Amino acid sequence: MEPSLLLEVMLIFFLGIGSQWVAWRFRMPAIVVMAVTGLLIGPVLGFINPEEDFGSLYSPIISVAVAIILFEGSLNLSFKELRGLGKPVFRISTVGAFIAWILGSLTAHYIAGLSWAVAFVIGGLFIVTGPTVIMPLLRQAKLKPRPAKILKWEGIIVDPIGALLAVFAFEIIVYLTSNDPDGTALIMFFAASMFAAVFGWLCGRAIGFIFERGHIPEFLKSPAVFTVVILCFTVADEIMHETGLLSVTAMGITLANMGISSVADMRHFKENISILLISAIFIMLTASLQIDTILEIFSPNIIGYVLLMMFLVRPLSIFLSTFRTGLTFNEKLLVGWIAPRGIVALTVSSYFATILLDAGYEDAEILTTLTFGLVFFTVIAHGFSIGWLAKRLNLSMEGRPGTLIVGSNKFTVELAKSLAKVNVPIIIVDRSWQKLKLAREAGVPFYHEEFLSEQTEHHLDTIPYEYLIAATDSNSYNALVCTTFMPEYGRTNVFKVSPYDKVSKSTEIVSKVGGRILFKQEVNLEDLIEKVESGFVFRQTMITEQYSYKQYLDEKDEETVFLYIIKPSGKINYYSEEMRTVPSAGDIIVSLMPPTKEKAKIQARLTNES
Repeated sequence: MEPSLLLEVMLIFFLGIGSQWVAWRFRMPAIVVMAVTGLLIGPVLGFINPEEDFGSLYSPIISVAVAIILFEGSLNLSFKELRGLGKPVFRISTVGAFIAWILGSLTAHYIAGLSWAVAFVIGGLFIVTGPTVIMPLLRQAKLKPRPAKILKWEGIIVDPIGALLAVFAFEIIVYLTSNDPDGTALIMFFAASMFAAVFGWLCGRAIGFIFERGHIPEFLKSPAVFTVVILCFTVADEIMHETGLLSVTAMGITLANMGISSVADMRHFKENISILLISAIFIMLTASLQIDTILEIFSPNIIGYVLLMMFLVRPLSIFLSTFRTGLTFNEKLLVGWIAPRGIVALTVSSYFATILLDAGYEDAEILTTLTFGLVFFTVIAHGFSIGWLAKRLNLSMEGRPGTLIVGSNKFTVELAKSLAKVNVPIIIVDRSWQKLKLAREAGVPFYHEEFLSEQTEHHLDTIPYEYLIAATDSNSYNALVCTTFMPEYGRTNVFKVSPYDKVSKSTEIVSKVGGRILFKQEVNLEDLIEKVESGFVFRQTMITEQYSYKQYLDEKDEETVFLYIIKPSGKINYYSEEMRTVPSAGDIIVSLMPPTKEKAKIQARLTNES
């Protein structure tokens, strides 16, 4: 029995998000898992075929989803990110794109056997990478800021450029092969492209102006933005196909650089929508492929074309375009290798396959196969290699997950020192230079700025830090920090010191919002500072088969405060009221212990062992 359309929609979303979870759980490239899932549920098992089942709605759904994904990506392109990177990003997006177009077209003609006309159309399209494949890889690999920003900017900026290059190449072909050449179409192309960019800028400015003047209530802001994105894309695309991508990119970049706080507040919501759309669209596209198409990608000419695109065209275009831009050899090598193709390449190539066939170019039949071959092989090769290569080139932030502490005081400085001893990246942030004196004197990394300010967002690299601890002397501020950064760090990775007062057992609102309470409810920041001042020490204890966690609990002093657990993998688990982890053999427990009793305990153990 054929599944209903409603069941199919449910299955696509379920499998898309399920693939993301499997990739996260087993540390696999998400795009690889999604591609394999789509192939299994579609051409292999034949359970669904979205292109047939959705009918005339299939293309509009894909187009709108791609527009929203590209807009969400461009909404993160703040020009402040480009300090020191403007030159390489500009060169890669212009000179590098042009070189990749020419070399890719030559490869398509001589290796894949395409005619010059079809080769130059597809060569322009294949310069794209795109946020649909780059963003999942960046989340997975945790690259250092410079290569991560370059890949992100290139993926988003070059996406519409690649589509426009393909359109431009097609218009040139039509002009040159026409019996009665007419330059009107070329003039229309440039006029439509200019209109799309200006229209996108106007849409961005209009939304920004309306938001700043308060003409739209908060609950309507996200729906309004999505509606304008679809309007912006559709109007431009109706004038000339593929210019809609340029329009939404221009709109997103405009909004990103207007400094509107309400737009920043919506970023996490739009990012969640984008992840959902990427998951669903990737499943839909791969599930719509035919089994013959999949088998055909293993033909020698297609494999040869893909290998040259990966190992020659891409690296050469990057190395030539970034000459004297300040990038290191390792950065060029990584950027020159990572160029997975994704949704835009698949969707736009099918459009050009149709119009080229209608124009009499019979070799355009293999465009879908060629595109899928490039997408499939680059997604797998780059998905599985980016983490390994980044580590080998020393461009990865991999290692023990770091901790960012807001608030400098005697306890947080000692906590930071204990974490630094076990090679955990650590930084203390405080707006008070006087309070940071403790961190400076202790040699602990610090950052002097208001943590909630926009300046901190642009100047402080937070990539190495997986955990956030709010430990200032203001419970309200701690709760605000946790609430603000919970979407970014995750609910389980945001902590605050206990807001409870021992005497009054305060139940004020700040104790109920924000992050999880650090260590235990009965011990607040004042208690922790008092313990450090009275000589309490940070002590590591390893749990073994011979010395169990139960024994450790039985022997511990009632004044001991459990701080965190170091797992054999290097992962840190902070103690909190909601912690479910039970330490096992191989774990190291770090605790704050009374000094004299700890010395006596160590002495007693040494005596027993001797």
